Amino acid sequence: MQTFDQVIQSNIALIQKVVDFDAKNDQLLPLDFTAANTELTDEILDDTDLFSDWVNEKLAKNNASYGIGGYNEHRTIYSRSTHFDTEEEPRRLHLGIDIWGPAGTPIYNFYDATVQSFAFNDNLGDYGATIILTYDIDGFKFNALYGHLSLASLNGLEEGKFIPAATKIAELGAKEENGSWPPHLHFQLIKDMGGLKGDYPGVCKFSEREKYLANCPDPDLILKVTFS
Repeated sequence: MQTFDQVIQSNIALIQKVVDFDAKNDQLLPLDFTAANTELTDEILDDTDLFSDWVNEKLAKNNASYGIGGYNEHRTIYSRSTHFDTEEEPRRLHLGIDIWGPAGTPIYNFYDATVQSFAFNDNLGDYGATIILTYDIDGFKFNALYGHLSLASLNGLEEGKFIPAATKIAELGAKEENGSWPPHLHFQLIKDMGGLKGDYPGVCKFSEREKYLANCPDPDLILKVTFS
């Protein structure tokens, strides 16, 4: 039986874009949201406009079309919201890849899919407008979560609706509708939704790292945007 990686690689020619990107002309900038990034002070993180300014300045300075935030990254930025706190251990390990860009940036479906669910997760630090699609590639079924979208992206959706590959499915949301973040896409692959709809943890406790990483494969299999 093929692994998830093998299934994706054997169908890579059929995998479409998630964002507009010209590899010859557009630049990507890795953004570090761990404790190693001392530029991100509490003052910046506590003010979404200052946080957005910081991201935009980084992109402009490096002539980058998008910033890229890493999978399996232990992040300090989640301390800005109690949404990620639990009594015994806060959630800090990032399970998706972020693509940071302007509000209104188009988001596309990378392969034929159906709508698993959608929701407006309107908590500080949450996903905001969220779409989850289900895929079946060579009999391997999995889901992809698209978070921090515009509210208008949810219009016209219904569970089970077929979404063809290469269809524009959403736009990046502004802070008022994306969980109060600088505009970006949280893109996450999920093998088993565990009965959840409209939501799935995008950040886990470090002590549960292996369990969650096993269920949430590296999204760069699809995106092809990281630098390792």
